Amino acid sequence: MPVTIRDIARAAGVSRGTVDRVLNNRGGVRPELERKIRRMILELDYRPNRAGKVLAALKKPIKIGCFLPGAGNPFFDAVIRGFRQAEQELSDFGVSLEITLVKGFDPETHIRALNGLAEKNIAALCAATVDVPEVQKAVNSIITSGIPVAAVNSDLSGTGRLFYVGCDYAESGRTAAGILNMARNGPLNLLVATGSLSMRGHVQRIEALTGELENCGAEFSVRRVIETGDDTGVAYRRTAEALKNIPDITGVYITSGGTEGACRAVCEAGLAGKIPVVCFDDIPATRRFLREGTITATICQEPFQQGYRSVMMLFDYLMNGRAPKGDLNFTDTVIKIRQNL
Repeated sequence: MPVTIRDIARAAGVSRGTVDRVLNNRGGVRPELERKIRRMILELDYRPNRAGKVLAALKKPIKIGCFLPGAGNPFFDAVIRGFRQAEQELSDFGVSLEITLVKGFDPETHIRALNGLAEKNIAALCAATVDVPEVQKAVNSIITSGIPVAAVNSDLSGTGRLFYVGCDYAESGRTAAGILNMARNGPLNLLVATGSLSMRGHVQRIEALTGELENCGAEFSVRRVIETGDDTGVAYRRTAEALKNIPDITGVYITSGGTEGACRAVCEAGLAGKIPVVCFDDIPATRRFLREGTITATICQEPFQQGYRSVMMLFDYLMNGRAPKGDLNFTDTVIKIRQNL
């Protein structure tokens, strides 16, 4: 016989109303008790009546919050298109999105925006944010309030997030190492331009690159790591300064946004086409510098799919009350060069 809410309540020693609050993420249940109930749900293999959930969804609109550090960063345009496509396909179920964008990676700015979304009567939250203790605490507080959270584009450690949808940053970092190792002409003295050392994915790309270069036995060193905040102007100024002060740089590795500014500095230093430059993502500026020969290769990560899948998976969780079997959902790593644009 199918497991019922009554069975879960009896096993957990609580009322059916308490189980119902947990299943529908309405909050008001102590965290330790909620964990016990969710454990019972898994152990008893409870499967909710999907037809009933769908009918309920049609009667009660579902708002999903989406947070991105995407203001001024064209990469996130494709993630947002994925969000909107999912919203359109789920519109018959009363699903709508509340999207908040901020610029940069300041933890306090992120916390204010995340809390602001949580106060807008959202049923779930999809977020790309900095992986630092104060933000982890804020995310866990949102989860404890009864709002399930998914990580998109960059994962969150130390939190109870349901799942992650995005790039395999370790794989993409190793891929970049392979390209730079093949393209180098002599020792590889690297300038690394990264968005923020507080973004887990950005750090993983650096660590994976250096680890793979060591495994390959490549002769290399990281001369300097600069943070750009994914800002074109900051990337230009800091890259230009580094190239001026460190004349033996023989390769540039751009882990996130700011590609246009960094490449402009490479060109003005007279290094375009003379040293390998590896970056990420397929945006208009990247395509231009690829065609001109400044960029050696760009590594892409299916941003549309990141946005689309994260919303669809959250909706499925809200309908079924079960997290996906795999909590890491990687998009494909795609290499683009001038010849296959």
